[in-house]
Amino acid sequence: MATTRQISELQPQSPFIQRIKSSGTINTNGSPMNDDKEEEFSRSALALFKAKEDEIERRKLEVRDRVQTKLGLAEEATRRLAEIREELEALTDPMRKEISAIRKRVDAINRELKPLGQSCQRKEKEFKEALEAYNEKNKEKAMFINKLVELVTESEKLRMTKLEELSKSIDISLR
Repeated sequence: MATTRQISELQPQSPFIQRIKSSGTINTNGSPMNDDKEEEFSRSALALFKAKEDEIERRKLEVRDRVQTKLGLAEEATRRLAEIREELEALTDPMRKEISAIRKRVDAINRELKPLGQSCQRKEKEFKEALEAYNEKNKEKAMFINKLVELVTESEKLRMTKLEELSKSIDISLR
């Protein structure tokens, strides 16, 4: 921290303070009149210093009061702006909370529907594959049934012809 001597060297000095400093030098003849004068100069210098200190303190308090006042005004303005913002939001959409709740519910249902839709598509695909396999097997069965009917019909024809031949041969032998 700077000493008072360093501070006083840095600050511009008034002619009165310079005179006080120069009067503080020791006089070689040491007359009592000069001592009284020096004492009076010291007192006036102290009084001047005290007055300057008081003035600085007073200005510091004034500045602090003005800053506090400005801060109070700024806080009040901020509070008013927040209230105005809330009122504007309420004016913009009075049913915002309800709408927001419904939107959240719709989003939740969409999230639930997505896996269900995928499951449904997967099962539809499985169903189509199973239906195709069923239809294919059904066609194959129909084809074999037709072949079976043809074979049975042909077999019956052959048997009938053989029966007829046998019947004719029996008829001929019985005659």
